[in-house]
Amino acid sequence: MTPAEARAIQAHLRARVCLCNEHGPIRRIAGVDCGFEDGGRVTRAAVSVFLYPELEPETTVIARRPTSFPYVPGLLSFREAPAILEALSRLSTLPDLLLVDGQGIAHPRRMGIATHLGIWLDMPTVGVGKSRLIGSARAPGLARGSAEPLLDGKERIGTVLRTRTGVKPLYVSPGHRVSHEGAVDWVMRTTTRYRLPEPVRKADRVASRQRGGGK
Repeated sequence: MTPAEARAIQAHLRARVCLCNEHGPIRRIAGVDCGFEDGGRVTRAAVSVFLYPELEPETTVIARRPTSFPYVPGLLSFREAPAILEALSRLSTLPDLLLVDGQGIAHPRRMGIATHLGIWLDMPTVGVGKSRLIGSARAPGLARGSAEPLLDGKERIGTVLRTRTGVKPLYVSPGHRVSHEGAVDWVMRTTTRYRLPEPVRKADRVASRQRGGGK
């Protein structure tokens, strides 16, 4: 499809986004990330599942697919989601919650990759961005757990969250079936000694091993 058609799909799906904590017991949490191989011609998706609340790794799966959509800012899901969905299909048991390396509703059309995946799978998802795509916020305090709302005009689209004292914050936003407060809570519950939540950190490491075309 063309970028214009992809944007139209995002606009259509936006009405289906649920920003409430609509989920049952959370026993398995998966981190999701993508990298690229062969100069960007192959998308490499990693899904790392952790048991909760133990935060013990259960399994990691990888899927590779030919990259079929160009890099266009704001349309990441159309480039990465096919490989992510293939990786998820290889799990014997789907996770109860996805933490996605990328944006949720902190997106120009409120349809980042975490939101798109959540709607497609009808699954609770959270966007865990290493950098800001849109919006503005005051800098959070330096202590772990300090947070400030990320705003687009007067609308809250996420949270700037300090997950480790003195370390750069993350840009956390609900994807689907999770509230702003719930998104922050799940990121903090799954973050230990490092900046990233453990499931995302593991997926990021696996997806990064053979990156050749940029993220």
